Amino acid sequence: MQEQELEYWFNTHTGQVEEGKQSLALHRLGPFATRQEAERAPDVIAQRAAAWREEEEKERD
Repeated sequence: MQEQELEYWFNTHTGQVEEGKQSLALHRLGPFATRQEAERAPDVIAQRAAAWREEEEKERD
């Protein structure tokens, strides 16, 4: 039997990191390999959104 690895999720509703799927998918970002990665989820999402906005603005020009 294969041992299942623990995944971490960031709950956008509570702002907390969860071990495993504890909440509705609607409120989860992830999965992440470590708790530290999941804690950074809001920052990572904001950085990606900013990069996408920049890319779209360049495409319009």
